[in-house]
Amino acid sequence: MSLRTLNLDLGERSYPIFIGEDLLHNPDYFFPYLASDQVLLVTNETIDPLYSDHLEALLAPKCRFNKVVLPDGEQYKNLETLNLIFDGLLENRHNRRTTLIALGGGVVGDMTGFAAASYQRGVNFIQVPTTLLSQVDSSVGGKTGVNHVLGKNMIGAFYQPKAVIIDTLVLRTLEDRELTAGLAEVIKYGLIADQMFFEWLEDNIGLLLARDAGALAHAIEVSCRAKADVVARDETESGVRAILNLGHTFGHAIESHLGYGVWVHGEAVGAGMVMACDLSHRLGWIDEAIYSRAVALIMRAGLPVTAPVNMSPEDFMGYMSVDKKVLDGSLRLVLLKGCGEAVVTSDFDMQMLAQTLEAFCS
Repeated sequence: MSLRTLNLDLGERSYPIFIGEDLLHNPDYFFPYLASDQVLLVTNETIDPLYSDHLEALLAPKCRFNKVVLPDGEQYKNLETLNLIFDGLLENRHNRRTTLIALGGGVVGDMTGFAAASYQRGVNFIQVPTTLLSQVDSSVGGKTGVNHVLGKNMIGAFYQPKAVIIDTLVLRTLEDRELTAGLAEVIKYGLIADQMFFEWLEDNIGLLLARDAGALAHAIEVSCRAKADVVARDETESGVRAILNLGHTFGHAIESHLGYGVWVHGEAVGAGMVMACDLSHRLGWIDEAIYSRAVALIMRAGLPVTAPVNMSPEDFMGYMSVDKKVLDGSLRLVLLKGCGEAVVTSDFDMQMLAQTLEAFCS
């Protein structure tokens, strides 16, 4: 597969996104983005035995190389685990010209980025995402942070990496559940911004589930390009970037209610997107055909399309009321005006939202 290179245009904070095979063995995608010869690799217990040796063999001969291995799982995305990264930096006397490399999924990437934003008030970091979800979404755009028991991703910073290096070969070892979870974010891009891509997904979801290399590379490239375009227009989510959160307000409520890691993020987003589509349909903003096609595609991807059995409408509203998109006391949601057209709005009938919640919690 030929190398595909995108660029996220943020002026002096611009950076490349490399998509290709076997990039973990190629120094050309790493050394130009190191601030010095000091490197801290951050990974987790699942990824460490699979891919850490590749990067250590690549970097250690020419770098002062250290490694921190975090426990694996959304339930560890917290301040306590974050301190393990700071321990590794301080114990090994890393200075302001160090570079952190995040080798893992969205949890590793978010925490490593937040550590990089905070350590000595900001040091370099590179994203090397190893899950489909992190490759198509969380590694791009500079959102970093940790969870709090009262809310997901409520503590963090916008902080951009120096490069995103996407090696598609690592998806060969990805668990089926994590592949499916990543497809939620892929489907999201078709729903919010690209009707032609949504139609392509309808035709090719089987190839994606079968891990066809060409289909995956295309889905990753289109998703990254869509996100890069949005982030370039609104880096800190003060406006249009919020459309990237289709289904996330509902999904974050599910994750917070069940406990982080019971449903993986993509599963919660899949159910959340169905709820957002349902509300959009009740409001008359999308027709029955678009709603049905969206639900059908999400189901074909193997994602949940209903809320957890033990969750009530009151549970949803309790968590949604502290979502980051609440502004001046008004709940804002990402909804659809059509396939490929999303809006962020608080201008909807709360009775319709109540009907959606009742339907999905019954």
